[in-house]
Amino acid sequence: MAEHELSGWKKWVEETGNQVNFFTGFFRNVFAGGFEWSEFVRQCYEIGYKSITLVGITSFIMGVVLTLQSRPTLVKFGASSMLPFMVCVSIVREIGPVITAIICAGKISSGIGAELGSMKVTEQIDAMDVSGANPMQYLVVTRILATTLMIPILTLMGDVIGLFGGYLAVNLADHTSWSLYFNKCLSSITFADLLPAFVKTIFFGFAVGFIGCYKGYNSNNGTESVGLAANSAVVSASLWIFFLDVVAVQITQIFFY
Repeated sequence: MAEHELSGWKKWVEETGNQVNFFTGFFRNVFAGGFEWSEFVRQCYEIGYKSITLVGITSFIMGVVLTLQSRPTLVKFGASSMLPFMVCVSIVREIGPVITAIICAGKISSGIGAELGSMKVTEQIDAMDVSGANPMQYLVVTRILATTLMIPILTLMGDVIGLFGGYLAVNLADHTSWSLYFNKCLSSITFADLLPAFVKTIFFGFAVGFIGCYKGYNSNNGTESVGLAANSAVVSASLWIFFLDVVAVQITQIFFY
């Protein structure tokens, strides 16, 4: 039993050390010369543009569902006029960033893990290294920076679409003009709501890209490892998103409220 626990701890320490080495290697290559701008732009397109539809549909549904579920309770307490306030604060502060990041963890992190895992299995990464190319800079740096940039943008777009879904849901029972709804939403949020929500999406994006690249880049030989890398990337990225969200909430409570 003791040997089994020691083996588990040893494996965890080795995994942590490998992630730290991968993290330092990423930052070394970020500031190295010869940045691959064309690959970075292509990854922004693949990660950002091709995820807009999924993020938009999910955000719209979340805005509708949140509004429909919250309205009966607010009506019971005679506070139906607070519905735009509640929907806006909920989406901007928490639901928008977390849901968008989880969607990206499932779509983007798994895709990166599978792509780099297949390149590792077919020895394409080794071939790049032997030929004098820098696979860390070309494959890893561009993808991590692309997710770090695009996920905050996707979150902002998702927030707007979610609020529009909330507006349509409000008008299923009542008639509220768009200008009135929009003004109530703007009056309900402050800089203290927007800044922490935006900053944590940057860390969410970094976690999604980093975990996907790490799992794929360090996958073992064999075709089975490709699926394992993709699955492990989704699970690990999701856990990191929830962990970072808890930390962000605590920091926000200390410095902004």
